[in-house]
Amino acid sequence: MKPLFAALLALAAPVQAADYRARLASDEIIYFVLPDRFENGTPANDRGGLKGDRLVTGFDPTSKGFYNGGDLKGLTSRLDYIAGLGATTIWLGPIFKNRPVQGPKGQESAGYHGYWITDFTQVDPHFGSNAELNAFVDAAHARGMKVYLDIVTNHTADIIQYRECPDSVCVYRSRGDFPYSRSVKGEAINQGFAGDHIQTPANFAQLTRPDFAYTPYIPKGLEHAKTPEWLNNPIYYHNRGDSTFRGESSQFGDFVALDDLATEHPRVVQGFIDIYGAWIDNFGVDGFRIDTAQHVNPEFWQAFAPAMLARAKARGIANFAIFGEVATNEMDPGRLARHTRVDKLPGVLDFAFSAAAIQAIGGNAPTSVLTRLYADDPLYEGGWAMAVTNPSFLGNHDKGRFGFYVRQANPNASDAEIAARTLLGHALMLFGRGAPVIYYGDEQGFAGDGGDQDARESLFASHVASYNDNALIGSTASTATANFNPDHPFYQAIAAMAAVRNGDTALRRGRTIVRQSGETPGIFAFSRQIDGEPGETLVTINTATTPQAANVLVDPASLAWRGLSGDCAATATAPGSVRVSLAPLSWSVCTTRSPEGRP
Repeated sequence: MKPLFAALLALAAPVQAADYRARLASDEIIYFVLPDRFENGTPANDRGGLKGDRLVTGFDPTSKGFYNGGDLKGLTSRLDYIAGLGATTIWLGPIFKNRPVQGPKGQESAGYHGYWITDFTQVDPHFGSNAELNAFVDAAHARGMKVYLDIVTNHTADIIQYRECPDSVCVYRSRGDFPYSRSVKGEAINQGFAGDHIQTPANFAQLTRPDFAYTPYIPKGLEHAKTPEWLNNPIYYHNRGDSTFRGESSQFGDFVALDDLATEHPRVVQGFIDIYGAWIDNFGVDGFRIDTAQHVNPEFWQAFAPAMLARAKARGIANFAIFGEVATNEMDPGRLARHTRVDKLPGVLDFAFSAAAIQAIGGNAPTSVLTRLYADDPLYEGGWAMAVTNPSFLGNHDKGRFGFYVRQANPNASDAEIAARTLLGHALMLFGRGAPVIYYGDEQGFAGDGGDQDARESLFASHVASYNDNALIGSTASTATANFNPDHPFYQAIAAMAAVRNGDTALRRGRTIVRQSGETPGIFAFSRQIDGEPGETLVTINTATTPQAANVLVDPASLAWRGLSGDCAATATAPGSVRVSLAPLSWSVCTTRSPEGRP
């Protein structure tokens, strides 16, 4: 083991030795990984037990849209690499069995990403087995690391078809134009059904015909494609055609042709409580990230989330995490917060943080953008106490990598500037409020060519040409070779930031008090303070490409300072003010809090 890697593991050891179940959601540093794109532990499962070409097996290691070979065994073999980075939780992209290939002729792709589920009770054979998932969870827990599963309740794989649109392009048909009470042929159906807002078993027992907007059917040979068996009945789906992601269709339409579940139906609600409760019972996982949460009705979440928390508590998991995906490219905390207040989701993935970081650090927006971000924390249910637990991220598998946005906003910048901006974004994420999410590969300088498939490179040696021609940030490496290098400057820098965060409770749990910002790039400063505890930790970043200095407002009681990261003045310039000097695109973390142990 290399000396640096051993040292980083030693820094992480106190976190691992602690009772991981006792850690709060805000204590976590999350590492998000797509199992197919991390490490190939065994070629034996590359084709998922299927025989044939890539349109049958889904496996084509030369294509970004097909299975490339990563699996749970490979992920388990690299747990020390993830632990050395300082991560305390692994968020797995969906591991449930998917339809291997789907899509119109000539536009097919594979379910390597995990969001086209057919069997909600089984690990996809391309990734391994339920037993191998159990071994992975046990191995992570043995290191003091938690495991979050990425789950889906909004839709299944595209199995159901509509007779009225054989070309598979089905325009959304609204409830007003096509009510439940009339079939597409005009006959009276579903007498006694009082509407989908009356979400009782007695009312939905009157909904017996699914042909109110289209005539749904299951192609021959696929009648039992889904597990559990109840999922094969079209009555449990909306069957109204493709969503436009606007208005009513956002909830009732098919997500890019995927079968949209009628989550208002009591049978569907109980069915998913049973499905995902079993994953808690059987594997002892520590949390759920919920895909496409904004496309599901609030009443579903109001029943589902408490049921999952109760199931976890019964399993001895007191701090079970639940956070929903409310995808947006806007810096709009209000949109996210609405789903915590109306839907009662316990948390949301912080897309507003990502947008703010892309603007103010990836680009050249004023630091006041960041002030606005934190000023809106009271909008969440529970206010700042929820904001501090929401997972924050810079980029991901859908939106694209942060490095891509940095390069896009600074096409003429030097490699050094691109690297500095990328690390500065990670500093804001790791030292700011929220549970930071490191997207796998970012620690090796991956940048990608955009969103979706273009941001899903493999860490093991890739055969995808459009990945291998990418210039990585911070090194001369290529995705054509394996990238598990603990000496990469990004890996080292992120590990060092993680050690600082893990060593200061205020950085994990404290309130955010913005101390300084402006209407241009420059110094942005904020304190993290814990109610009832003396002292504060001051985080200062310089988003400008020139050196910056300022007298920053602090608590008048904060007189003697010590550095946690970067250069810090030893004493305040006066009660209530401390001098900060920063090089271009750099940061400092200074504190007046007493030294403490890690969680």
